[in-house]
Amino acid sequence: MSQPRNREHVEYSEVDADYLRQRQLKRGAAGWLLLAGLGVSYVISGDFAGWNFGLSKGGWGGLLIATALMAIMYGCMVFGLAEMSSALPVAGAGYGFARRALGPLGGFATGVAILIEYSIAPAAIAVFIGGYVEALGLFGLTNSWPVYLACYLIFIGIHLRGVGEALRVMFAITAVAVVALVAFVIGMVPKFDAGKLLDIPATDAFGASSFLPFGITGVLAALVYGIWFFLAVEGVPLAAEEARDPKRDMPRGIIAAMGALTVFAALILLVAPGGSGSAAIATSNNPLVDSVKIAYGGQNALSQIVNYVGLAGLVASFFSIIYAYSRQLFALSRAGYVPRWLSKTGERKTPVLALIVPGTIGFILATVLAANDAAAAGALLINIAVFGATVSYVLLNLSHIVLRRREPDLERPYRTPGGAITTGVALVLAVAAVVATFLVDLVAAAITGAIFLAALAYFWFYSRHRLVAAAPEEEFAAIKRAEAELS
Repeated sequence: MSQPRNREHVEYSEVDADYLRQRQLKRGAAGWLLLAGLGVSYVISGDFAGWNFGLSKGGWGGLLIATALMAIMYGCMVFGLAEMSSALPVAGAGYGFARRALGPLGGFATGVAILIEYSIAPAAIAVFIGGYVEALGLFGLTNSWPVYLACYLIFIGIHLRGVGEALRVMFAITAVAVVALVAFVIGMVPKFDAGKLLDIPATDAFGASSFLPFGITGVLAALVYGIWFFLAVEGVPLAAEEARDPKRDMPRGIIAAMGALTVFAALILLVAPGGSGSAAIATSNNPLVDSVKIAYGGQNALSQIVNYVGLAGLVASFFSIIYAYSRQLFALSRAGYVPRWLSKTGERKTPVLALIVPGTIGFILATVLAANDAAAAGALLINIAVFGATVSYVLLNLSHIVLRRREPDLERPYRTPGGAITTGVALVLAVAAVVATFLVDLVAAAITGAIFLAALAYFWFYSRHRLVAAAPEEEFAAIKRAEAELS
C-alpha cells in the first residue's frame, strides 16, 4: 500500500518491521584513522597509473596546472563534505546530502553519478592490475581476464566476511603501497632533471609553448587526469553508519586523507617525469616502473620494488572502491530508489548482493573491453568513471551551498571554513571538469550520459512511486518537512 504523493512528487510504500532489520550494517567498526586510511586507499592507485595520460593531453605544464586546480576543487569540496557528513551521518552519503538539499530527484541523480564512478573505477583498476601482472611475467599469462576474475572473487569475498576485517586488510595493503611510493620518490631524487619535465615539443595550438605544448586547451583536457590523483576520496562519508563517532571522526578522517593525497600528487608529478622525461611515460600503463627503468638505464632493484610492491597500490584502491560502491548501492536500494533486494545484508551485516552485482558487471566490462587493447580499455573506463564523478561533484557542492542557505540552523558539529564560498569555488571547478570530459573522450561521456538518463527514467516512471519512508536518508527529509510545516 502506498501513501499519498507529497509535495516532492514521490510516494512511499509501507514496509514491515523486519525490513530495516534485514538491512543493517555493523556499527562502530571504524575510527578516524581507519577512515583516513580508507580515503587514501580509494585513491592511491591513481599515483601508480592513469595520471600520466594527462602528459599526452597537456604536457607537463598543462597537467601541473590541471592537478593544482583539481587539488583546489577537491580540497574545497572535502571541507563541505566534512560538514555535511557530520550533520547527516548516513550510509547514503552523497545521495543523502543531495536528498536533503535538492529533493528526491536530486538525491537519486547524485547517487547514480556516484554509483557510476564507483562501479566503473574498479574495472579500470583491474585492467591496470592485469597490466602489472603481465609485465612482471607472473603465471605465464598472455591474457589478463583470470587476473580480473581473481581480483573480484578474492576481494569481494573479504568484504563479505565483514567490514571490520575488510577495513583492516585494506589499511595494511595501503601502508605497503605508501612504502612503495616513498621508496620511488627517494630513489628518483638523484635522477631529477628539471629539463626533462618539458621535453614534449610545442604544437601549433593556441598559446602553445615549451611549458604548455598543447596550448590552453591542453590544460582543460588534462583536468580529467589531474582528477585521477584524488578520484574517490569523497567516498569516505559512505562509512558513516559503520564509524565509531561519525560526527567527530568523519571530518578528521576525510581531511587527513586529502592532505596526504595532495602531498603524494605533488611528489609523483615532480619526480616521475623529472627522472625519465615526460614524453617517455606519457602513454605508459606502468609509468612509475618505466620511469625508474629509463632513469637508471634498465631494470634495477628499485624498479623491481616499485613494480611488485606498487601492485599493492592498485589492489588497495580496487579493494576499497568495492566497499564504496556497495554502500552507495545499499543506501539507494534500502530507500527504494533501486530494487530493494539489493540492500539485504547477511549474517555478518554486509550487503551481499550490493557487493556481488556491480562486481559481476565490472568483471564483464574489464574482460570484454580489454580483450583487444588493454590500454585503450583502461583509458575508456577511467573516463567513464571520471564523468560520473564530476557530475556528482557539481551536485554535492551545490547541495552544501543550498543547505547553508536554506537550513542555517541545522546542527553542524563541523563547519566548513569559508562556508558556501569555499564550496562555490569547488562548484565552478567541477563544472569545468565536466566540460573537460567531453573534450577528452566524447564516447565515454556519451556512454555515461546514456546510463545516467536511463537511470533517471527508471526513477521517474517507476521507483519514485515506491520509496521507503523508514530509510534514514528519507527520515531526515521527513523531519525537515515537518519542521518547515510547524514553523
